[in-house]
Amino acid sequence: MLQTKTSRLTRLWRQWDIQLMVVPALLFIFVFSYIPMYGVLMAFQDYSIFKGFLNSPWVGFKHFEMFFQAPEFWTIMRNTLVISILKLGIGFPAPILLALILNEVGHRTFKRIVQTISYLPHFLSWVIVSGFVISMLSTDNGSINILLQALHIIDEPLNFLSIPEYFWAILVATGVWKEIGFASIVYLAAIAGINPHLYEAAAIDGASRIRQIFAITLPSIMPVIIVFSILAIGNLLNAGFEDILLLAANPVLRDVSDVIETYVYRVGINNSRFSYATAAGLFKAVISVGLLAGANYLARKSGNSLW
Repeated sequence: MLQTKTSRLTRLWRQWDIQLMVVPALLFIFVFSYIPMYGVLMAFQDYSIFKGFLNSPWVGFKHFEMFFQAPEFWTIMRNTLVISILKLGIGFPAPILLALILNEVGHRTFKRIVQTISYLPHFLSWVIVSGFVISMLSTDNGSINILLQALHIIDEPLNFLSIPEYFWAILVATGVWKEIGFASIVYLAAIAGINPHLYEAAAIDGASRIRQIFAITLPSIMPVIIVFSILAIGNLLNAGFEDILLLAANPVLRDVSDVIETYVYRVGINNSRFSYATAAGLFKAVISVGLLAGANYLARKSGNSLW
């Protein structure tokens, strides 16, 4: 055991110049991620900005109980879970499918054009994307309404962002469109690392392209898929904030759009209930850590895990 520790220290010392490059990232995480964690004490206090952390009275789990007993609790949890599951079920496999399709494209120029067009939306802020979507769905010369009317599917323009039944579909579709191209880059890089002799041997054996995808491509990139699936499950309760806040500006949509993040923002910032909002946010964080640990435990059985 001592010899193992000594060898590790020796290896670290020999790589001191490389290890030094990690220090700024560690400092960044420590300053902006760990030091602010002191603020979770507010969840167990009747926090007052005038009294501070030290003088605010301790109330135990009072704010957690208030959150669980709130009339809107089950609505918020339903919206959070439904939106998160939809994003996971549709948004997670979509980049994999795009990467598999692009990998089969033989024309390099066309492939690069498609890649560029598909990952450019990732670099647009949600303010721009939401404005684009709102403009397309507008009842006043919105392209979607014009198209549907031209096809005689509807007789008059619909205000899609005022109809609760359409909100989840609009939100998920917008998120997939924004991130599908950028997320597929990782899978394309993993596919590029597959030994081409495997495909040649499969072709000689008479395997079709579809068969090669299921027998070679997908198993080869499965470690990457598993790692990303672990992270996605860990973020299951992170239904979104910016996209929902911008697309669900209409109060009519609150029953289908209000999730934990937007609820914490509305109650904590707008209503200045800091302790209550901190308790709600801490509840989500604890559940997320549990989901991450559980997903990693299950993935470890396949030989691919984060730790």
